[in-house]
Amino acid sequence: MSELSRRRRLLILAICCMSLFIVGLDNTIVNLALPSIKRELGSSLSSLQWTIDAYTIVLASLLMLSGSVADRVGRKRTFQIGLVLFGIGSLLCGIAPNTGLLIAFRALQAIGGSMLNPVAMSIITNTFTDPRERANAIGVWGGVIGLSMALGPVLGGVLVDAVSWRSVFWINVPIAALAVLLVALFVPESRAQHARRLDPVGQVSVMLVLLGLTFGIIEGPHTGWTSPLILGCFAVALAALVFLIGYERRIAEPLLNPRFFRSIPFSGATLIAICAFAALSGFLFLNMMYLQSVRGFSALHAGLLTIPMAAANAIFAPLSGRIVGSVGPRIPLLIAGASILGGGIMLTGIGTQTSLLYLGVAYLLFGIGFGMVNAPITNAAVSGMPRAQAGTAAAVASTSRQVGASLGVAVLGSVVTSNITGPFGSGFVDASRLTWWIMAAIGVAIVVLALLTTGRRAVASAAAVVPQEPSEVRSA
Repeated sequence: MSELSRRRRLLILAICCMSLFIVGLDNTIVNLALPSIKRELGSSLSSLQWTIDAYTIVLASLLMLSGSVADRVGRKRTFQIGLVLFGIGSLLCGIAPNTGLLIAFRALQAIGGSMLNPVAMSIITNTFTDPRERANAIGVWGGVIGLSMALGPVLGGVLVDAVSWRSVFWINVPIAALAVLLVALFVPESRAQHARRLDPVGQVSVMLVLLGLTFGIIEGPHTGWTSPLILGCFAVALAALVFLIGYERRIAEPLLNPRFFRSIPFSGATLIAICAFAALSGFLFLNMMYLQSVRGFSALHAGLLTIPMAAANAIFAPLSGRIVGSVGPRIPLLIAGASILGGGIMLTGIGTQTSLLYLGVAYLLFGIGFGMVNAPITNAAVSGMPRAQAGTAAAVASTSRQVGASLGVAVLGSVVTSNITGPFGSGFVDASRLTWWIMAAIGVAIVVLALLTTGRRAVASAAAVVPQEPSEVRSA
């Protein structure tokens, strides 16, 4: 395919960012709508956890498959199919009569979502071939996350208060339809010259690991941590993980080549993504319950209170991309870890009457942290693999985010469920204190990983892995 003009490249970037926008908007709005869903459908806390995790588990399970399929059959085609499925799933979520069907439709929504962000990122990677230009594009990509977070709480609050929680799903439908049209008009088709074969055994193994682990964590507080069902779930997850590692080493074209984890930056980016998004998802889930169910704020008021976090994310995400393009990922990652640590420590001190100024500062620190962390994660993933496997590379980065998001809601939600006693207000505050300390510890982990994965030895390990793969080829 001939080199695209700068104007066309920027247009493609804008179109691809639409997919990230609706997914980011969806995640933020759904968390905001959880208290309303709880009231209208009579949902339990574990059902609300599944409303989030049904989406993230399916998404995480299928991202690498979607990336491989896009590299094989065409990224544009896969992207359009994902938009259609995401739109249909959103429409059905908006008419769900009970929590069970809502969870099922969230899973359908996730099937479409799995074809959006990693495929869009692979399109961007193959459109912006200059490393510095690509880093800046990824910074813009990260900024869209901040924009969706900034608009999500406010827009979600307006929709929940003025219409109902159902409208937060319906808003995705026209955006997805517009994106389908724009992709058809302006995005060229591309695929890898040597796409990996599909790996159904590896795919099923990944799903068993994620489902078994998440089910055990969410249902453990209710069923009993030592019950046969919960112990069986953990055993299945562990067995599937051991089998997956051994199986992927033996086949010629695995779903995820274990050799890539010899790259220290690549492995570090994966771990950092899991840590950061576990903190983010846990924060969004618990904070909206705190603001609405404990403090009694309306959905709109709760959304407005999170603007400091969203605004910081929107500002620092593109700044992080520019820093990565100029001096590398270490500085953004250190700032990210320190900011998440500071925000987590502040939130350990919240109560039923904590001042809004105190909350705003804590949210601001979280926003800076999450804004700085995205660009180095994504850049390490797509730079650590050849562009011929861009779909797979971007899917790995997205998968690690969603695995973190699933574990964050499951683990931190279960910590609260296991420890809550007495009236919900004071009981929730006391039970959630440990979760904020866990988030502070995550900040420390990110700082340590940043130092370990950005040195000369780490860079050399990445250079030793990449050349063994085929060179990137774009096809019309």
